[in-house]
Amino acid sequence: MRKDSIETETGFVATKKTDMTSFCVWAGDILVLNILGTPSAKHDVIGKPKGNQLKVSVTAAPVAGKATDHMVRFLAKEFGVAASDIEVVFGRFNINKQLRIKAPKRLPAVIEKALSGGPSPGSLM
Repeated sequence: MRKDSIETETGFVATKKTDMTSFCVWAGDILVLNILGTPSAKHDVIGKPKGNQLKVSVTAAPVAGKATDHMVRFLAKEFGVAASDIEVVFGRFNINKQLRIKAPKRLPAVIEKALSGGPSPGSLM
């Protein structure tokens, strides 16, 4: 394992923080997302990119990480994966987050658009 890597409690091996110029990038079959979260919103929604982050709003209140937990469940449905396939690398108690989604089955349009023309899944390791 690399020096700058960590093994998380769910078994993912991830770098401590992935520096990205876009809000999303493939790392093997894992989609890495930088998120700007908005808790206590009217609706759960994936918004537009803002710089190198993707805006994601959720209805849950920001109490003891519950908004992040709710966001993970919401995004799991959007990407067609189990909630356990989404790892919060950092930002569990913060609006700035990095998530790693293992082998997403679907890609929301905003992410598909950002990734078009870029490397395909499995091409980066």
